[in-house]
Amino acid sequence: MNWIKVIHLLCVLGWMTGIFAVPRALIYWKREYARLGEFGPTGDLTIRLYRFSAGLGVIAIITGTALGFWIGWPGWLYLKVALVALLVAHYVWTGRLVLRARRGKFGESDTYLRIFNELSVLAVIGILWAVVFRPF
Repeated sequence: MNWIKVIHLLCVLGWMTGIFAVPRALIYWKREYARLGEFGPTGDLTIRLYRFSAGLGVIAIITGTALGFWIGWPGWLYLKVALVALLVAHYVWTGRLVLRARRGKFGESDTYLRIFNELSVLAVIGILWAVVFRPF
């Protein structure tokens, strides 16, 4: 079980990198696209980061589910799962933004993307609180 925890934590860290970095990268990609008028290296980097961290997110969810079965699904874990579901929805929405940006459509403002980026932090704080304090 300890190795599953290690794999879970490593993959969570990698997925969080994507969750936090991709919306911010979209801001820089939008600026680069406005300057160049075409797809540039920032767009390529953003797409690669999104894809790589998506794979890590899948592994994190699989190992987290296995750990849930291992410890018998205590009450606090349901809160964690609900918050992870919100992060998944956030990540899927981010993927939608990446696909639109790939077509050269940047409809969201920098402010929107910054706020969107920070929303995921609230979910992560909730997850950490549930895991550390195990309130129920």
